[in-house]
Amino acid sequence: MANPLDRFESIVRVAVGFTDATIRAELQAVDEAVTEQQLHPFDKRNVHPGLPAKVRTFFDNGHYAEATFEAFKYLDKVVQKFSGSTKSGEKLMMEVFNEAAPALKLTALASQSEIDEQRGFKFLFSGGVVAIRNPRGHEVDQVDDVDTCLDHLAFASLLIRRMEQAGYT
Repeated sequence: MANPLDRFESIVRVAVGFTDATIRAELQAVDEAVTEQQLHPFDKRNVHPGLPAKVRTFFDNGHYAEATFEAFKYLDKVVQKFSGSTKSGEKLMMEVFNEAAPALKLTALASQSEIDEQRGFKFLFSGGVVAIRNPRGHEVDQVDDVDTCLDHLAFASLLIRRMEQAGYT
């Protein structure tokens, strides 16, 4: 049978290996894992916080196509607001982001690369409303799964953030 003093010594030798930094690191790792599990999917995917609250409500209630539709309607309204245009959808996006004479400039248009970027975003904005928003607004039983919805909301967030980067806030 081991001497109680020897047993105590072995416990102390093991415990010495655990420094405050080690314990803090282990606790932080556990905390991060718990936090990751508790994050809302919008936070995990960095969905733009400026989207209307009803987008999140639709999402939380499992109405993914409706959440997407509302996000892209909001995007349309934001573009209208900053451009002053009353057009909507594809016509709005093609007009206001037109690289030849944009109402909303996303770049300085000082180089061919900047002109190409403006042109590319014109098609991204237009494509978003034509390919993503419109089917959800015109079709009767449009159903999206959670990942498709999050992809759409991330794309809408990208477009909104690009406008913000250009100074439209």
